[in-house]
Amino acid sequence: MPSLQPYPGTFRKLVVGIDIGTTYSGVAYAILDPGEVPQIHGVTRFPGQENHASDSKIPSILYYRPDGTVYCAGAEAAAPGMEFVAEDNELSFVEWFKLHLRPERLDSDEIKRQDLPPLPAGKTVVDVFADFLAYLFGCAERYIRETHANGDSLWTSLADQIEFVLSHPNGWEGLQQGKMRQAAVLGGLVPNTPAGHARVHFVTEGEASLNFCIQSGLTAESIREGQSVMIVDAGGGTVDISSYAFVSVSPLSVEEVTSADCILQGSTRINVRAEAFLKERLQASPYGNDEDIKSMLESFDKSTKPVFKDEKEPSYIKFGAMSCNDAKVNIKRGQLMLSGSDMMSFFRPSLDAIVTVVQKQRQGASKSLKTVFLVGGFAASPLLYAGLKKGLDAIGLTICRPDSHTSKAVAHGAVCFYLEHFVSARVMKMTYGIAIVVDYNRKDPEHALRSSNICVRPSGRKMVRGAYSSILKKGTRIRENEEISQPYSIESHNPRTLDSIVQDVLCYRGKETNPRWVDIEPELYTPLCTIYADTSKVARQPLIGPDGVYYVQEFKIILLCGLTELQAQICWVENGIEKRGPAKIVYDDDLQVSA
Repeated sequence: MPSLQPYPGTFRKLVVGIDIGTTYSGVAYAILDPGEVPQIHGVTRFPGQENHASDSKIPSILYYRPDGTVYCAGAEAAAPGMEFVAEDNELSFVEWFKLHLRPERLDSDEIKRQDLPPLPAGKTVVDVFADFLAYLFGCAERYIRETHANGDSLWTSLADQIEFVLSHPNGWEGLQQGKMRQAAVLGGLVPNTPAGHARVHFVTEGEASLNFCIQSGLTAESIREGQSVMIVDAGGGTVDISSYAFVSVSPLSVEEVTSADCILQGSTRINVRAEAFLKERLQASPYGNDEDIKSMLESFDKSTKPVFKDEKEPSYIKFGAMSCNDAKVNIKRGQLMLSGSDMMSFFRPSLDAIVTVVQKQRQGASKSLKTVFLVGGFAASPLLYAGLKKGLDAIGLTICRPDSHTSKAVAHGAVCFYLEHFVSARVMKMTYGIAIVVDYNRKDPEHALRSSNICVRPSGRKMVRGAYSSILKKGTRIRENEEISQPYSIESHNPRTLDSIVQDVLCYRGKETNPRWVDIEPELYTPLCTIYADTSKVARQPLIGPDGVYYVQEFKIILLCGLTELQAQICWVENGIEKRGPAKIVYDDDLQVSA
């Protein structure tokens, strides 16, 4: 397997990778010493989980006090008797909070925000993320202090300059990254300064899983033969599907061969379907009350769902005493029997959705795909593995499921992302562009249709508003350091209005290869971000127009889209020399909008 390279830095550093999953979370880290090859370690001791000392994941759950402070989190929140403690102390239980941060467009037909378990009163998803990040950070600190020789002095010397890598689903965008960075600040991981913000990095769960597979030697044969592989990261909330080609061995270089996908078909959807089924099946039964159904769902999640593997065999949910019987709904001695077809109905939508996306990726890939690696917590399901194996065998794909440590794959791969950027090119998931004005052509029927949108520039040129200019089209492969530029030419009678620029970047999410007008299917044009730049240093040329002197300013906005996080700069020419300055990207907050 490819070995990590010696750390080229000049001073010691600590990198922490954090994977907050919908149902389970993990932490990994590496201590970087100049000139030495780093080792990636997993945090394997958490409060309340001491009897499972080698477990590298903990439940993504919390209890809050009425005053909004955290009572407990992780394994301690799942301890026996916590329900009674919560009842006595009026605590609020929080789970699946990660899904509150998802983009509204993501599988909007599958899940609505109001269907998710609620957040505590007065708490936003950023608040809860911050509290859980703070908890995981505290666990990492305790583990490093207790595990390493001179752990206390080691931590003290590195604590103020830690680099954090946060993983997120393939389908999350800049807005979600911004909220996670806010949570890192609120959680005390980094200070609220530009330097602090720069210490928070992001990687998709699909790419982090690929890194883990590479480092674990799982892709060794594919690398040697220059094959392409697909990663299916099946988690609690999302299933992230990504496809990559190994383009060189030494140094190892990997490229996406099609745009990554993300579907809300993780293991929690199985629970949601089971809950709906139980409520309908038991509505006339004395055991159809909220308490019994809650007990059934807990048993289903912990015992029934994980071992289901054959739709020809019945499954059982244990929930009550031996005296609990209702033959009409197959309850006998405190156990509810479900037929194999009933159980299969909970899994089938997820199975079908995954196979559909795998086929889509295979068809859209620029190189042939043969091998699929199934990782993530949901990958442990024997039914999921068997169902996918059957479906993928039928289309000529081989599926591999690592038999150990898949739970730490993403956190481990997040640290690896900081150390080795194996993926050198990524494929655009959507088209980026801006709304522009174009020169009016009275012979163009499209322009004639928009005669009410005509405006006149200070130069006297007639322009039509509402045109769309694609900066970067969906499916384009972009290398990490590749720059995409958009030229601007602005006219104004007042030179002061040329001191700054505010430009919205719009995503086009439709099927047209060359979208031209934002008023055609306007719902398919959604704001990605707003770019703010100081243009006061950019030269402006005075000219004479129909109404007197006006000023023209020309420059470019540079986008760096090949990274895991969008970046921008402003560029202009001064005395024949190219000058550059920073541009700030701000994301609109749509978190309060309910689907």
